[in-house]
Amino acid sequence: MTNSNKTATLIVNGETYELPMYTPTAGPDVIDIRKLYAQAGVFTYDPGFTSTAACDSTITFIDGEKGELLHRGYPIDQLAGKSHYLEVCYLLLYGELPTVDQLEDFEHRVTHHTMVHEQMMNFFRGFRRDAHPMAIITGVIGAMSAFYHDSLDITDEWQREVASIRMIAKMPTIVAMAFKYTVGQPFVYPRNDLDYASNFLRMCFSVPCEEYEVNPILSRAMDRIFTLHADHEQNASTSTVRLASSSGANPFACIAAGVACLWGPAHGGANQACLEMLREIGTVDRIPEFIARAKDRDDPFRLMGFGHRVYKNTDPRATVLKQSADEVLELLGVEDNELLKVAKALEKVALNDPYFIEKKLFPNVDFYSGIILEAMGFPTSMFTPIFALSRTVGWISQWKEMIADPQLKIGRPRQLYHGETNRDYTDIETR
Repeated sequence: MTNSNKTATLIVNGETYELPMYTPTAGPDVIDIRKLYAQAGVFTYDPGFTSTAACDSTITFIDGEKGELLHRGYPIDQLAGKSHYLEVCYLLLYGELPTVDQLEDFEHRVTHHTMVHEQMMNFFRGFRRDAHPMAIITGVIGAMSAFYHDSLDITDEWQREVASIRMIAKMPTIVAMAFKYTVGQPFVYPRNDLDYASNFLRMCFSVPCEEYEVNPILSRAMDRIFTLHADHEQNASTSTVRLASSSGANPFACIAAGVACLWGPAHGGANQACLEMLREIGTVDRIPEFIARAKDRDDPFRLMGFGHRVYKNTDPRATVLKQSADEVLELLGVEDNELLKVAKALEKVALNDPYFIEKKLFPNVDFYSGIILEAMGFPTSMFTPIFALSRTVGWISQWKEMIADPQLKIGRPRQLYHGETNRDYTDIETR
């Protein structure tokens, strides 16, 4: 951030105030209002903080008009097409692509931290078998602070590093354990000879009574899902992690807060909502009916998995994931799965119908990730946990950046109060 030598003039009750402005390396200029209350005695009003920059960051940038997502300056399509998840994790955490030696060291550290404390097995068994996996994951991550006391001091740079590696390494194990617990199967320990995505798939789908071999097409598709969801600027869950960490909370508590926020259907549940919509449509022959409903302004029905709040042109992540979706469906087939038939037919309509093209209702990343996860055999209840697994590195990168920021202050949003003013208490007998 640099001073743009520009100022914004604000007139409040006849008084004029000059507010400094700053120019980022990308994106719109920002007006610095930090001293506005002290100088003018007023707050700004911005529900949802959609027009407010709450932090400085060098990690991720989104240009919704161009359909652009950059991690440390690298376009997401290049990273998803040429890189892999752990290399992207390194990039987000440390700011640069690793050398061969650096990547080998990082992958070794992550791979050899994938096991969880054995006593955590008992923690899982305290949940009901029909508990939602997100409820289990939120509780288990929060409980990690009870097991890993040597990485709780956020003022210690080395402890922050250890906590970061632990979270990235153990999250697939925790998510897979939550899945196994809810389906009544035994936990599967991680293996150090497998890559990150293959290890996760094996922990989810293997059973002790037979060998499980990970298909490289499925592993690559899973790795892309991880990569494409790794970070997404200052979204609700990331902002939650930052707000929690501003109080000095331990890293596991902060990540648990992010997971809890991601659980909301308006945030991390979009791909699950997409699959539920496909089930509502049911069969290919009913697609015209639902397309007509989507075009009807008086009908509350909305097509999930199309268009995006941030991206106004196209979702760059969806372009990459479509390739993986096509590969997975070709491998596993859609002939016997009516849901996937509906998805493919609906995709064709959306890509060719003038209404969808004009309204820019393009298939987004949630549409394709939902299709892939459904084809792999994951229940919809696991979609958001997999999203949380993917986003963990983004949360941690943002957390580390915030802790190291010399301008760090505890978050304290203000309010526009409409309640009662000062009233005197009355005894209950006289009310």
